[in-house]
Amino acid sequence: MRNNIIKILFNILVLSISFIVALLFGSIILLIAGVNPLVAYQAMIIRPISSVYGLSEALVRSIPLMMVGIGISIAFRSKMINIGGEGQIQLGAVAAGAAALAIPGVPKAIAIPIIILVGFTVGGIWGGIAGWMKAKLSVNEVLSTVMLNYIAFQLYLFLIRGPLIDPSEIAWGTGVPQTARMPDSTIFERLIQQGQRIHSGIFIALIIAILVYFLLWRTTFGFRLRAVGEEPKAANYAGIKVDKYLILAMVLSGGMAGIAGTIEVIGVHHRVLEGLSANYGFSGIVVALFGRLHPIGVIPASFFFGLLLIGAEMMQRAVNIPSALVISIQGLVILAVVSSNLLLENPKYRKKFLGFLMQNN
Repeated sequence: MRNNIIKILFNILVLSISFIVALLFGSIILLIAGVNPLVAYQAMIIRPISSVYGLSEALVRSIPLMMVGIGISIAFRSKMINIGGEGQIQLGAVAAGAAALAIPGVPKAIAIPIIILVGFTVGGIWGGIAGWMKAKLSVNEVLSTVMLNYIAFQLYLFLIRGPLIDPSEIAWGTGVPQTARMPDSTIFERLIQQGQRIHSGIFIALIIAILVYFLLWRTTFGFRLRAVGEEPKAANYAGIKVDKYLILAMVLSGGMAGIAGTIEVIGVHHRVLEGLSANYGFSGIVVALFGRLHPIGVIPASFFFGLLLIGAEMMQRAVNIPSALVISIQGLVILAVVSSNLLLENPKYRKKFLGFLMQNN
């Protein structure tokens, strides 16, 4: 118990120092741009947590980040790297949207689980393709998932511009690439009715995070999946079908991204439209790393990055700086957080931290 507390304190200390260092380097960029860093960071850090709008929007952003981060964590446990979250989100979203439009009269208690299952299945299939190519053809999963992103994006655009386009867009001649609005029986309820977008899908995401934790650490399946990642030769010698678990890891990882797209559709936009993902597939990788590649750790990590995203938008409006500078500061924070893994993974530094605590007690 004591060791766990020390480990948590050490992780918090390292991540906090990394965040402060990133902000200090960001201050140099802001000063060069002629902006007061204190004003900018007040808008970036304080405003999101001091208003209902900021907190609710951070939670909205955290949901897809959480789902993708959980999926990345699953893949990593088998030493698979899933860079295909964007494509899996998009195909999961468009499949979920088509399913929602196909069942307008089904009760919500039945419709929403069906839609989520459809999104999970399609995202899982897309992730499973990369897993199969790795297991059977030894194709590097980084390369295959990136290439599958391009294919998914083009297929996504084809569907929302063609077979699934809103009939009213054709009737009016506007041609906006989006589907019709989802029926009310297929969308999540808003938790705050006063103009906020936070919806009940957040409970689905939290439940899934807990279930994945139990799957990975409390079941035989999870043990085998992690064994494949830790030492595939030993796992194969023990009778575990390594190829099977590599594929299943990518199916589950892609399925989580598919659920992320599904929740975005039926929770936020209520239709499938262009630009739906907002790069959650790539940001979710950083969230997974920040959450120590653990389903429970991904929960606070996703909320932190949700705050970072909404805070960056508030900072841009507050001090009127170009979006490129905002992205640069975001990049510094992400780089610092990811780089801190070098310290967090090294037991030598944790022992030094323990020695420091012992000397001061």
